[in-house]
Amino acid sequence: MSEYMIVTDSSGDLSQSMVEELGVSVLPLSFIIRGTTLKNYPDDRDMSAKEFYQLLAEGEMATTAAVNVHQYVEFLTPELEKGKDVLILAFSSGLSATCQAANLAAGELRESFPERKIYVVDTLCASLGQGLLVSYAAQRQKAGESIEAVRDWCEANKLRICHWVTVNDLMYLKRGGRISAATAVVGSMLSIKPIIHVDDEGKLVNVSKARGRKGALDYLVKKAGELGEDLAGQTIFISHSECEEDARYVGDQIQAQYGTQGTRYNNIGPVIGAHTGPGCVALFFLGSPR
Repeated sequence: MSEYMIVTDSSGDLSQSMVEELGVSVLPLSFIIRGTTLKNYPDDRDMSAKEFYQLLAEGEMATTAAVNVHQYVEFLTPELEKGKDVLILAFSSGLSATCQAANLAAGELRESFPERKIYVVDTLCASLGQGLLVSYAAQRQKAGESIEAVRDWCEANKLRICHWVTVNDLMYLKRGGRISAATAVVGSMLSIKPIIHVDDEGKLVNVSKARGRKGALDYLVKKAGELGEDLAGQTIFISHSECEEDARYVGDQIQAQYGTQGTRYNNIGPVIGAHTGPGCVALFFLGSPR
């Protein structure tokens, strides 16, 4: 069996320590703030999450850019030349052009390296939901499974990665076109907190609402209990945008109520955070259905 590498992108919000632990490679997406284009690296070398969210709180606007075909080709060519095969687990096609770029790059590289295996999985996941799928894939790789077996497992199970999200400020969703201006204004006045999830097309959809912050956080805990499969046997992932205390409240409640093995936390990076703003908590676990 040929050696293979697992490649993902930084929208998966894996921390540098998690990247090293899993032994995966991460291509950074870009974000633009204050007129400067920066890279969303797992080690925050261009800008820390804390600084990014502080700038948003001060009124700065941020936009984002997908990984392009050239970046994939440039990154993967040296590894293919070393005789490695490649499994790419890409950001949801429902939210970004990154997966499309990965497929175009894979087609180009297959012509240059016909003896190598290059597979692309559209994860239909985002943030640490994507990170959770990558984690499962890496564990299977470490257990000795072939690249085809890991690819097939990801394809068969990606829609079992449940994403449940709440945000603190509706105005960021309004800017991204996720809700109307009227809904944002009224919701903010009434302290309404939207509940969002990622659907089977890999798109963000508003599915419910809760009154007040605690109500929204408790809603996430409730969804874990309703949809999680063998919660006591799995580790859940929670990402947040500079609200670790709220994220840990959700993790602690799920641990207390359902006995999960453990919880991994990380900041939501600038690429996802540009659309959610500060105060977002996102819960990810294995369940059925989404």
